[in-house]
Amino acid sequence: MKRLVVTADDFGLSTEVNEAVEQAHREGILTAASLMVSAPAAADAVARAKRLPSLRVGLHLVLVEAWPTLPPSELPDLAGPDGLLRADMAKLGLDMARRPAARRQLSAEIVAQFEAYRATGLPLDHVNAHKHFHVHPLIAGAVLRIGRRYGMRALRVPREPREILRRAEPGARPRAALDIAPWAALLAVRARQAGLLIPDRTLGLAWSGAMTPKRVAGLLSHLPDGLTELYTHPATGSGFPCEAPGYHYAEERDALIAPASVAAARASGAVRAGFSDFL
Repeated sequence: MKRLVVTADDFGLSTEVNEAVEQAHREGILTAASLMVSAPAAADAVARAKRLPSLRVGLHLVLVEAWPTLPPSELPDLAGPDGLLRADMAKLGLDMARRPAARRQLSAEIVAQFEAYRATGLPLDHVNAHKHFHVHPLIAGAVLRIGRRYGMRALRVPREPREILRRAEPGARPRAALDIAPWAALLAVRARQAGLLIPDRTLGLAWSGAMTPKRVAGLLSHLPDGLTELYTHPATGSGFPCEAPGYHYAEERDALIAPASVAAARASGAVRAGFSDFL
């Protein structure tokens, strides 16, 4: 049986992102969105989600390169002088391993984001993290421990088979995600031991920011059995704070509403829904 969750990350980042999420759910194949609870347009995202009861919403934990939920003054090891969470992921991960204070701040920030999500009143469909930082073993441990208290039942594990990409785009040589592959494998084991639902594969890693209509239709045409998450970064435009350089946001929105994508999703025979619908 084929099961498919089509997710938009960075829900709440800007009104352009929120508009695209709403449009892609109403008119296209989008089934879920991951909310950044402290981003500038989070309140607008929550209001839209409440108007779209069939849209499944989860928590997009932000632990790097964006806005914390706690005051930056309470996160001296995690936040930079600009008030945003640090962007140097490798050194930040090392600091967490070295400094007990950094780990305490990490746990406090994760709790604050789960609390902020709970305050929205939205059911928690899933959890993932900005830039997949939850694959870091220390962060994974904190998320698994804290998430249990807030009803977390599904977690993204970013693993993407190269073969599906080659079938979707013959001749393509997608970049490997070897930098996170071992940690993703460990995360899968830990998540399953915790009784969480995880996708068998996550599509969108190699072509992050470049999920064109042709690529999305190609991926949907070659879906294997099992649970697949296809994630995207749609927006109706660009020029908003903390956007990723080089990302083609509008093209990813177009990929979610393109007739070819809609037709490919239907032809695949996959059941499309949120993670919570498959529990």
